[in-house]
This record gives sequence, structure tokens and C-alpha cells, in this order.
Amino acid sequence: MSIRTTVTLDEDVLERVRAESRKRGAPFRDTLNDLLRLALVTQAEAQPRKPFKVRAYHMGPPRPGINYDSVEAMLEYAEGPEHR
Repeated sequence: MSIRTTVTLDEDVLERVRAESRKRGAPFRDTLNDLLRLALVTQAEAQPRKPFKVRAYHMGPPRPGINYDSVEAMLEYAEGPEHR
């Protein structure tokens, strides 16, 4: 069973599907359906990624003379006055 529907494609996607259709020698509709099926199967088979977790570590008390609110000051402390 097929359903007729309207889909708005970006220009770059439209051109890529047209090019693929010409390469295959197949109708645009068939090519678009094949590409959508492939994308859906690929996405379904993709392994879920482990969530990225940031581990916080206590770095001790603040050091005197360092402005922790200034990125510029932190870079100068870490890399020296010629950090640029």
C-alpha cells in the first residue's frame, strides 16, 4: 500500500536524491523510498552511546592571587603571560 503525501525537501537533499535517481536509472519516488528505508534501518541498528559524564574532583582550597572568575587570568596563570 502506498500513500500520496507532500514532503518539503531542502535543495541540497533534493539534488542528491535526483542525482542518485539518475545514477540508479530509477524513478525519483522509488529512490527516495529506498533511501528513507536505508536511513531508518541504519538508525534502528545504531548502538546507543553511553552518556558522557563529567567527573568533578576537589582541587583543594583556592590559591591566593588567582582570579577564578577571569578566563584571561586563569590562562596567564597556567601558561604564562605570553599565552596568546
